[in-house]
Amino acid sequence: MQKDPQIAFKVKEILNIIKEIAPGGLVELRIPPYAVIQCVAGGNHKRGTPPNTVEMSGQVLIQLIKEPSSYHKLCAQGDIAASGINSDLSQIFVIAATKYPAQ
Repeated sequence: MQKDPQIAFKVKEILNIIKEIAPGGLVELRIPPYAVIQCVAGGNHKRGTPPNTVEMSGQVLIQLIKEPSSYHKLCAQGDIAASGINSDLSQIFVIAATKYPAQ
């Protein structure tokens, strides 16, 4: 899959905001093929499949930062795959949206 440079730039911006407001290693946030970060305080994951993962496309991440209240709807639609008891990042996206530059 070819990476879109505009999406890659926005993904990097958004993930930097998330790392700033929710540092830690409890949840692995995956945006294939662009990036993967560890976030949320409360534990660290070292090897293998982490118990708390959230995965979405770059396009969904960008949509979510514009409409953070859509987190649960996007999960229900299958646009976000979230597993683990600590994988609800909805409130983190609400905060991140306030810090993301206006489009």
